[in-house]
Amino acid sequence: MKRVALALLLLAAATYAVATLNEGTHPAWGYVAAFAEAAMVGAIADWFAVVALFRHPLGLPIPHTAIIPANKSRIGVNLGQFIVTHFLETERVLARLREFDPAGRLAAWLGEPRHAEQVGRHLSAAARYGLDAFDDERVQHFIRSTVVARLDQVDVSRLGGQLLDILTARGRHQALLDEVLRQIAALIQDEAVQRKIADVIAREVRYLRYLGLDNLAGQLATSKIVAGLGRIIGEMGEDAGHPLRQRFDVFVHGFVERLKDDPEYRLKGETIKREVLSHPALAGYLHELWRELLAWLHDDLGRDDSSIRQRLAQTARTLGEKLAADAAMRQWINDQILAAAPAWIERYRHDIRDYIVARVEEWDTQELTVELERNIGRDLQYIRINGTLVGGLIGLLIHALTQALLR
Repeated sequence: MKRVALALLLLAAATYAVATLNEGTHPAWGYVAAFAEAAMVGAIADWFAVVALFRHPLGLPIPHTAIIPANKSRIGVNLGQFIVTHFLETERVLARLREFDPAGRLAAWLGEPRHAEQVGRHLSAAARYGLDAFDDERVQHFIRSTVVARLDQVDVSRLGGQLLDILTARGRHQALLDEVLRQIAALIQDEAVQRKIADVIAREVRYLRYLGLDNLAGQLATSKIVAGLGRIIGEMGEDAGHPLRQRFDVFVHGFVERLKDDPEYRLKGETIKREVLSHPALAGYLHELWRELLAWLHDDLGRDDSSIRQRLAQTARTLGEKLAADAAMRQWINDQILAAAPAWIERYRHDIRDYIVARVEEWDTQELTVELERNIGRDLQYIRINGTLVGGLIGLLIHALTQALLR
C-alpha cells in the first residue's frame, strides 16, 4: 500500500511536469497541471500526517510528530480507562451475564459426551501429573515431616471433645440411642440369637442337665431376658425423661466435658498420640500403603480404559444432565454468580486497567510503533491515496473557478 501511494505521488509529479511543459500548446494542459499540482500537495500533506503518527518525518524533530511514541503513557492510560468504562462497567457486565445463562450453558456443555470425555481426560492428566510430583522423595519427605509436625501439635483430647460436642448438640446422641435400641430390639427378636442365648444359659446350669431341664431353663431364661429388654426398650422409647435416658445423657455430657478440660484425659490422649506417631511399624505401614495407592492410581490413569477417567467423564455427564433437568438449580447457580459478580467486577476492574497501563508502559516504544503500524498502517495508506485524488480534484476545481472568474 505504501508503494501504491508513492506511485500515485510520482505519477502526479510526472503528470505535472508534462502538463507544465505543454501548457502553452493547449488550454487543457493548464487544467491537467492544476490537478497534478494539487494532487502532489495532497499526497505529501497526507504522507506527512500518516508518518507523523509513528515517527518524525524525514527524521526531523518537528513539533507534534511521532505522536504515538511520544504519548505512549497517555495512550496506555486512555486505553485502560476506555476498556474499564465501556467493557467492564458493572451493569453492562451483569446484563451480559444474564443473557449468557452460565448454568444453562454449563449444563448443555457437560451433557455432550465428547465434552464429558474431555473433562475426564483433563482431570486425569492433572491427577497423573500430581501423582508424578508426589512420587518425588523430596515431596514425600516434606509431606511426612509437615504432617507429623502438625499432628504433633493437635490436642487430641480437646479436639475429640469438641467433635463430640458438635455431634451431641440438640440431642443428636438421643437419636443415636434410639437407633441403637431399635437394633438391639431387632437383634433379640431374632430366633437364631434367642437359640444361641438359650444354649449358653443351658451350658451354665449344668446341675439341671441331670434332670433334663437345662434346655427348658435356657428357653425360659431367654424368654425372660427378651421380655425384660423389650419392656425396657419400650419404656425408654416412649418416655423422653426415662431415668436410663437421663443417665445416658449425663454420662455423654460428662465424658465430653472431661475430654475437653480434664488434665488426666488430655495427658492420656497425648500419650496415646505420641506412641502412635513414634511407632515404627505404623510409619512403615503408612509409607507402604501410600506407595501402593500411588502406584495403583498411576497405573489406572495411564491406561486408555482408565476406570477413574471413565468415572470422571460419567460424573461430568451426569452432572450436566441433572443440571439441565433442574431449572431451579440452574437459576440458583445463575443467582449466585450474579450476586457475587459485582464485588468481583469492582475488585478486579481497576486491576485490569492498571495492568493495561503497566503493560503499555513496559512495551518497547519501537515495538509498539511497529505493531500499531502493522495493524492499522494499510488503512492509513488509503488516506494518502485518497488525499492524492481528492487534492487533485480540488485543485482542478479551484483552477476551473479561477479561469471562469478571470473571463
